Amino acid sequence: MTEAFDTLKQRLETQDTLSDEEIAQVESELGPLTDEERLWISAELHDRMDRQGEAITVEQYLAASQALETAEPGSPEYEAAQRIVDAFESAA
Repeated sequence: MTEAFDTLKQRLETQDTLSDEEIAQVESELGPLTDEERLWISAELHDRMDRQGEAITVEQYLAASQALETAEPGSPEYEAAQRIVDAFESAA
């Protein structure tokens, strides 16, 4: 895991949310997230927003759909992406 991921994961656990600006700032300071890390953060944010009644964005849905095509079925990345896609499609 990258240092940026570890930092964002820790912030998410303490703040229960992350803004796009916070993610971009951490990436600019510590380096970019991997695709898998970005997907994990997105899925975790979605789960927390879903519990608060917020909707999944089209960008999150598209990123998750793309991850389903590239991630190994059964992997944590695949499962996280599947949760986002399922939630988006059930809300549509």
